[in-house]
Amino acid sequence: MKWIVYLTMVPAIFAIGIHGVLAQTFPDSRTDGKYYTVNGAKIWTVRLGTGDPLFIIPGGPGGTHPGLRRFDSLYTNCTLIYFDGFGRGKSDTAKDVKEYSLQRDIDDLEGLRKAMGFQKINVLGHSYGTVVAQGYAIQYPDRVSHLLLSAPFHSHAMWQENDDNYNREIKTNYPEVWDTLMVIRKQGYQSSDSLHQAVYGRVPYEFFYAYNPTYFTGPRSAPYPNRYNTKLYYQLVGKDGDFTVGNDIGRFDYRSALKTLKMPILIMAGRFDRVAVPWMMVQYKTFCPQAQFVMFEQSGHNTFIEEPTKTFKLIRDFLSF
Repeated sequence: MKWIVYLTMVPAIFAIGIHGVLAQTFPDSRTDGKYYTVNGAKIWTVRLGTGDPLFIIPGGPGGTHPGLRRFDSLYTNCTLIYFDGFGRGKSDTAKDVKEYSLQRDIDDLEGLRKAMGFQKINVLGHSYGTVVAQGYAIQYPDRVSHLLLSAPFHSHAMWQENDDNYNREIKTNYPEVWDTLMVIRKQGYQSSDSLHQAVYGRVPYEFFYAYNPTYFTGPRSAPYPNRYNTKLYYQLVGKDGDFTVGNDIGRFDYRSALKTLKMPILIMAGRFDRVAVPWMMVQYKTFCPQAQFVMFEQSGHNTFIEEPTKTFKLIRDFLSF
């Protein structure tokens, strides 16, 4: 299984400003939120800050919002809206995995916008979250003020290259893991089988996702319910989606539609990203030439962890116009 990020969850913190005045409260992702009913399901949200809304969409598919709480530093620039999508975290889960879909995630974002009473929103997606963000901007362009994409994927072809490169790196650098994978795959095991996932898990997360592994070797994050929904992940990428992408992720393709987007767009890429690979990432310069494209030279898949000062200054400047 791929795509899990372990980061420290931001607890409730009270910052004391000048003259001892209470400056800001940072909510706890587990307790300090609110449910909204969207398309028949309860969606858990956490909100902080002032200014125009910035909806932050987690990756995966199957991930939750606590790993993105580093964006809290933007609270003076915008109203941050974190949420667990349908099937993730503290939100409702489906009775049938077929209820999970890319279109459902896009529809739920629009439903959440309406439920929270916003006319227009800024949208930031990370990894799989960019697939939702781009789909939303294409379907609802008049509702998006700014579109921010962190380690994005523009198509099923790019996601397939993620799979191919991921496996190529295992074969090259962890041959003993690769040999075991080949043995169990000959026995009929696929990506969605627990044994297959366990073998994948022998390769450290930071090998694929980090430029500097030390940023990812700290204490594991605090407990959080349903932090990663593997059933949802394989419903969207296909039963053998870590080798051959299928289902919804095997069909999406935004390449021809990206040029039609009129809102300001920011694309943030990592030079050492082994999943949203740079040779496919730079294709955004062709498919979405109107976007501001920034390659971070000392980052992997998470620029906001490895180069946070540069990332957040860039975002603040981008949102100011």
